[in-house]
Parts: sequence; structure tokens; C-alpha cells
Amino acid sequence: MQKLILIVLFFIAAFTNVKAQKNNDEQLAMQYFERKEFDKAVVYFDKLYDKLPDAYFTNYFTCLLETKDYSKAEKIIKKQIKRNSTATNLLVKLGKIYQLQHNPDKEKEQYTKAIKEVNPEQNSIFILAHAFEDEELYDYAIEVYLKGRKNQKDTYPYYYEIADLYKKKGDLKAMINEYLDAIEFRESELITAQANLQQSLGYDDKNGGFNNPLLKQELQKRIQQNPDKTIFSEFLIFIQNQQKDFEGSFIQNKALDKRQKGDGTRLMELAKLCVSNEKYDVAEKCYQYVILKGKDNPYHDIATIEKLNANYLQLTRSINPSILDLTTLNSNIETALNAYGISNLTLPLIKKSALLKAYYLNKPTDAIQMLEDVATKYAFDKNTLAEIKLDLGDINLLVGNIWDASLLFSQIEKDFKYEAIGQDAKFRNAKLSYYASDFKWAKAQCDVLKGATTKVIANDALDLSLIITDALGVDSNEVPLSMFASAELLILQHQYDRAIARLDSINSLFSEHTLGDDIYFKKAEIYKQTYRYADAVKMYQNIVEFFPNELYGDDALFKEAELYERYLNDKEKAKILYEEILTKYPGSIYVVEARKRYRELRGDIIN
Repeated sequence: MQKLILIVLFFIAAFTNVKAQKNNDEQLAMQYFERKEFDKAVVYFDKLYDKLPDAYFTNYFTCLLETKDYSKAEKIIKKQIKRNSTATNLLVKLGKIYQLQHNPDKEKEQYTKAIKEVNPEQNSIFILAHAFEDEELYDYAIEVYLKGRKNQKDTYPYYYEIADLYKKKGDLKAMINEYLDAIEFRESELITAQANLQQSLGYDDKNGGFNNPLLKQELQKRIQQNPDKTIFSEFLIFIQNQQKDFEGSFIQNKALDKRQKGDGTRLMELAKLCVSNEKYDVAEKCYQYVILKGKDNPYHDIATIEKLNANYLQLTRSINPSILDLTTLNSNIETALNAYGISNLTLPLIKKSALLKAYYLNKPTDAIQMLEDVATKYAFDKNTLAEIKLDLGDINLLVGNIWDASLLFSQIEKDFKYEAIGQDAKFRNAKLSYYASDFKWAKAQCDVLKGATTKVIANDALDLSLIITDALGVDSNEVPLSMFASAELLILQHQYDRAIARLDSINSLFSEHTLGDDIYFKKAEIYKQTYRYADAVKMYQNIVEFFPNELYGDDALFKEAELYERYLNDKEKAKILYEEILTKYPGSIYVVEARKRYRELRGDIIN
């Protein structure tokens, strides 16, 4: 019995020693392998592989290749192939050995054999294709997927896998066509294919959107070959809109609308997009196309009115618009008002006609009369009437009817005490008190409006409160601020020369005042309104240089960038300035818009 126990203990000890030795060998093998000391690791893997071939094959094979022991590598790979004849990916490894031995015929033989013998079901296709891809044998990997496609053409045709391989090869045309084939195979693939193409083609720094003309070319080919397949036209329109190629988008949308015998809906949507991007000429083409469909078209009237709205925006935002153009536009608006009458539909035209008369055609009295007639003779809802009164108040202020303006604003404030339009009217009344040098009352109203529901009103109220506090904080002398407030009123009344003279006199008479950045900012405003953009830039630069941490530091930088982008046609300079806002003023209210514009100028796609 004792002898039997000794024998059992002997075998246990032996087994324990063997296991400990195996664990020790495995630890050393992996340690050397991770250090890339393959000549040392291979000694241990040689022993480990003999005991557990499947577990240690991959690392052992790698060590043999790294130590250039191709003969032994060939031997063990053949051994593995005999153990698992269906693992065609092992033939790729055998081919790799022949490649390293400079034997291209035998190498090709193994690759061809692998593709021939692979089971065309999905899992086997993926394993073999990835084996080729790991060795950067992209053509063979594509051939594997094509074999899988032939077997599974109606279920899983491997478009995305093949497209990715063409991308790695640098064959962008073939890659694009694989994605387009995926869309043609199943239109629901559109969004996925678009996302993959966007990632693969990147951004065009100059034009934005997909960064390759090949995509447009291939889409246009498919549209010509199969015009009834509208999905490709939709894709092309998507790209053109992203790249802000609105002229091209108009052509495609018009063609689609005609092909589908549409009612112009897509052109109305494009026109709206063009207006938001200040592409008024294309918007006008869209509206005109819809108008020419005839009066029976459901969009005819709204297209006619929106076309005039677009004309107004284009003209009033252009540099120094001519009196003839302004007069012609107002005449066209009046013709439309006579045709359609006074209603909620035409209210935007009524307001624009009044603004043209008041601010551009030197007919403020006519504008006041027009708005008063509309407000008293036609039945509008309270909100619409309040909007008319706001414009009427502004125009009264323009001609110096300050009491009438204040009365109108007070009426709106009373009727809409807790709504945005009421808060807007309250702020305008506060400005009237400010113009009249009643700074205490103006500041009290602004302090209340700091909590306004509308961010713009809250910010404007905060700015005015700060101006008053800053100007009166050093001493109680209100004269410099009174002069500054009166200059602001002169600007509002378009008396620009008098306003500049008033602002300059503050510096002459009160050398210790604290309105330096405010004066530069107001002079910049005058120069912008009189199309002296270079002078406006200089004013903003003065603020950034001399008053970077004052109230208008971030405002000046943003507006300078805007001038370069929209009026001085220097996109690169604008991009630099927008980026400066992000770094110098990370807490600014302009950060979101500056980032958006910076990305647009850089060419990013903005969804």
C-alpha cells in the first residue's frame, strides 16, 4: 500500500513538473515574442507547437518567418493544411512563404487554389478575403468577394468590402462604382453609401463636400444611362447642395421635376435654401420656374411673392444699390399688392415696401401712412398688428417723431408683456430713454430685460446697461454719454456725417472719457452702412488692438471676419479671424457661429 502511494505521488510530482515547465516555456515564449526577440522565442514555440499545434501555430509561424527559416515554416504550414483541409486561408500563408523564397509560380498556384477551393458561404469568404487583405493582396481579396457575390448576389453582394479594397488600392473610380452599385442594388443603402463615400473621399477645402470630381462624373453617367433611376439624381443634388453648387442643383431639380411631372415643390425648397445662403440669383430662377407653371399651380402665388422678397434681400444687401433698381423693385411690389390685395400672405411685401420708402427712397412719410392705413383698415391678428407697429415706431423715430414711436412701443409692451415681441418693444423704449439722456431709467429697463426669453434682446439689453455703467462709473459727468447717445440717434436717422462729427467731438472735448471702444464700434457701423468697408475694418482692428478685453472685443473680431468674408472677398483672412474668436474669446456668444463659418470656409460638410 505504501509503495502504491509513493508511485502515485511520483506521477503527481512528475505531472506538476511538466505542467510547471510548460507554463514557464509559454511565459518565456510570449515574453520574447512581445519584445520581438523572435530568435529566442522560436526555441520555446518549437517545443510548445509539438504538444499543441493549433494553439501555438500562429506565433510559431510568425517566428519562423521573422528568423527566415522558410523551410521549417513551409513544413508546419503543410502540416496544418493536412490537419484542416477546408481552411483555405492557410494556403495564403503557404503562398507567402513562396513569395519570400522568390518563387512566384508556386506562390500564385497557392492563391489560385485557395480561391478555387473556398466554400462560397459567407463566413469562409470573409476568412479567406481577410487573409489576402492582411498580406495586402487586394486583387485576390476582391476575387474572393466576387466569388461570394456570385453565390449570394440576391442576399449579400459584398459591395462595401470590395469598395474598401479598391480604396486601399487607390482605385477611387472603382470604389465609387461599388458604392453606387450598392445603392442601385437596394435604394435603402443610400445613407450608408453616402456616409462611406464622405469618409473615403474627405472634404474639399475650396468647394466643400465630397472631395473628388469622379463621384459627380459617375453619378451623371448613371443618370444618363438610366434616367428613370431617380435615386442617383437625388444623390447628385445632395452633393451639389453640400458643395453650395446651387446652379447645378437647380438644373438637376428642374430636370427631375419635369421628369416626374412635379408641381415645383423641390424648386421651392431649393429656393429657400438659396435664400438662406444668399444665392439670390438662383433662388429667383427657382421661383420663376414655378411661376411659369401657370396660375393654376398651387405654388404660383407664394412663388411670386417670395421672388420679390428675394429681390429685396439681394438689393438691400448689395453694395450701394442704385435708386433705379430700388424704385423698380418697389414698383413691382406695389403691382403684386394690387394683384393679391392686403393679407397675411402679402404682409411681408407690405413691410418691405414701407422699409424701401423709409430707408432707401427718402419717403418716410409715405411709409408711415402706408403702415398706418394697413394697421387701421385691415383685420390682422394681434401678433401681426404688433409687428406692423414695431416697424411704424422705428420709422417714426427715423423722422424724429419720438413721442409717437414711444407710444407705439408702449402699446406693444402692454399687450405682450411676457412675450418676445413685448420685450423687444420694451427694449426699444429703453433706447428712446437712452437717446433722451434719461440714463437711469434706460438702465433700469435694460437690467430687467437681461432675463429676456430672446437671447438677442437679453444681450442687447446687457450691452446697453454696460455702456451706461461704464460711461458713468468714473464720475457723474453725463455729457460725453449724452453726446454719444445723440450720435446713435443720428445714425438711426441716417445723418451719418453729423454722427461722425458728434463722435469725434467727444474725444476732443473729453479726453478722459471711457467710450473709446464704443466710438470705434459706432463709426464702423456708419462705414459699413455707407459701403466704406476698409474704413470699417480699421475701426474693428482698433478695438481688437487697443480694447481687446472691453465690451466689443469679440464683436469687433467677428464683424471684421464677416466683412472679409462677405464684402472684401478675402475668405482666407476671414477664416483666420473666425479661428481667432474660438481661441481668444471661448466664452463669446459668437463662438457657435464663428465655428460654423470657419468650418464652412475650410470646406467641411455642415449638416
